Parts: sequence; structure tokens; C-alpha cells
Amino acid sequence: MSISVDEKSTLATRILDRVEELVLTAERETKPLELDPLRSELFELFVTANGAGYTNEDAEPDLSANGLCRTLGARWGLKDAAKSAVELNGRIPTEHLAKMRLLWSLMRMWMEWSYAWDRWAEFHQNEE
Repeated sequence: MSISVDEKSTLATRILDRVEELVLTAERETKPLELDPLRSELFELFVTANGAGYTNEDAEPDLSANGLCRTLGARWGLKDAAKSAVELNGRIPTEHLAKMRLLWSLMRMWMEWSYAWDRWAEFHQNEE
């Protein structure tokens, strides 16, 4: 049974929206993403995204660490905020800086999980 483009898009959108919701919750509650329950929920979303093939760099939709960064950064206006700060030789507004820090934490975890997931078999091939 193949999955239609609409079903893929819907699943990817649900994953992305939930990731965003968790990051915004961490920001609102001033809690690190690296601690449970946020970390566990993010990992479950990673597993779902990976299982659907969305975490590959060439995936469409792209839910790799870079893809998440691009999409969430665009949603939050981070690219424009950084560009304005550079052009004006100023600072990035505090609310944008907080989101950038959370996004970096998310990306770091997502990259680590991707790396470990991709190399799992390499280190567990003799366990049968």
C-alpha cells in the first residue's frame, strides 16, 4: 500500500506543528528541550519522521535538522531578524534570540538522533 502525497504532507505537517508546539512550550515555560517530557516527545516525533523517510537531506517534505531549521526559522521570522540585525549593525531582538537558541538545541538533538539511528546496525550486527 502506498501513501499518497496528501497523506505524506499531512503527516509531515502534523509532525512539524507538534515540534513547533513543543519548542514554543519550552520557550514559554523557560524549560530546556533536552529534559523530559519535552525530549521524549521530540524523540517520538523524530522516530515517526525518520520512519516516514522525512529526515533524509533530500526528502520531500524535508524534516531533517536543516529542514526543520529552515521551516521553523521562516515561520518565526528569524532569517529576517538576523538579516536586519546585520544590516543595522545591531542586535537580534531578545524574542528572536531565544527562539534561535531553542532551534539550535532542537537541531543538535535531531542531528545526534539521525547520526545514531543511521549507524545503529553498524554497531549491532553481531547481536543475533
